[in-house]
Amino acid sequence: MDSQIAQFATITGASTKEAKKYLTKYRRLDTAVDAFYNNTPPPKSSASTTKLNALFDKYKDPDGDDIAVEGTIKFCEDLGVDPEDVVLLAVAYELKSPSMGQWSRSGWVDGWKALGRIVPHSVDTIPTMKAQLSTLKQQLAQDADYFKNVYNYTFEFSRPPGQRSLGLDLAQGFWQLLIPIGLHGGALSHMSADDRDDDGDQEMSASGEDGWADEHTTWWFEYLVSSGTKGVSKDVWQMFLEFVRTIDSEFTKYDEEGAWPSTFDDFVQYARKRANSA
Repeated sequence: MDSQIAQFATITGASTKEAKKYLTKYRRLDTAVDAFYNNTPPPKSSASTTKLNALFDKYKDPDGDDIAVEGTIKFCEDLGVDPEDVVLLAVAYELKSPSMGQWSRSGWVDGWKALGRIVPHSVDTIPTMKAQLSTLKQQLAQDADYFKNVYNYTFEFSRPPGQRSLGLDLAQGFWQLLIPIGLHGGALSHMSADDRDDDGDQEMSASGEDGWADEHTTWWFEYLVSSGTKGVSKDVWQMFLEFVRTIDSEFTKYDEEGAWPSTFDDFVQYARKRANSA
């Protein structure tokens, strides 16, 4: 319950007392958050459009309309964050980045203003943006719904124009960023069949059954390379999230009659052999 209260407070900006009240009444985090927003009009953002535009112009490509890779690197330097930090995937989602290392003016201004509506201060300067990163990172680690949104957006904004799949090296790089923070933060908590309600969603309590672990991510990468996989489709990318959350650590409860891509069928066979030889 304490972790759910912390997640609720992080997402909504509500007090611990108010978070407990909503969670006690609605029991599920997503339902409680929806109820909070339905009952609480969103505050107006106090972020300065002038300040946000000035910052955008500071990093904008002098020969283009957007912030490009060089400006992104400078922006990260000013924030004191590694350009490969997973939190920047959450920023890309919030600011609707059109592609890796690229930011549009409208996404930049509207995105930072929207973030300013859920924190007790405007987000329109480097110090306030830097402070917001820790909030986003915590939400990404702990909130399953938010993690899913960022995860799915990552595929869309990182996919090369005109291509339907993501190159294996690129997909592995993003998985290496996203899967560990979700596993260790709780956003990818294991769900057994008993953890789901009638709609297939996870209840507030986590499963006691062992599920996906860091070593399984390594197995997944080894399998993809050994099988000669060159790219990852959108279907595989999105369903991998559910696969990670529902598969047991011994890979014995996999539904081979389910609507899984064949990639998962073959991987399960591979993983069972690895698990039995461990």
